[in-house]
Amino acid sequence: MEREAWIIDAVRSPRGKGKDSGALHGIHPQRILAQVLNALQARNGFDTADVDDVVMGCGAGSGDHSMDIARMAVLDAGWSIDAPGVTLNRFCGSGQQAVNFAAAGVLAGFQDLVVSGGVE
Repeated sequence: MEREAWIIDAVRSPRGKGKDSGALHGIHPQRILAQVLNALQARNGFDTADVDDVVMGCGAGSGDHSMDIARMAVLDAGWSIDAPGVTLNRFCGSGQQAVNFAAAGVLAGFQDLVVSGGVE
């Protein structure tokens, strides 16, 4: 059976300057990603326990967000403990690579519902 991978929806966060006077300076990137994940779930109504993976690219993860920000954001968002998360780094192409990996998992038949994107 031939499978197809589809992009169903896209959600993004507000943009802000990455400096001390920036509008989003006081908000941790993990929290912003958690808000994006919850907006995506609210708009599409899926059960987070059905999510096979959350794949996020992060090209500049450092300091307090150098750990697996995808998994930490899944937990921060209150999603099912069964929803995994993985973070990858391909510098400027990290978000696109995350989408490619998500599509590959679906096309190979290993996954059915994958959330992917990028975070900085």
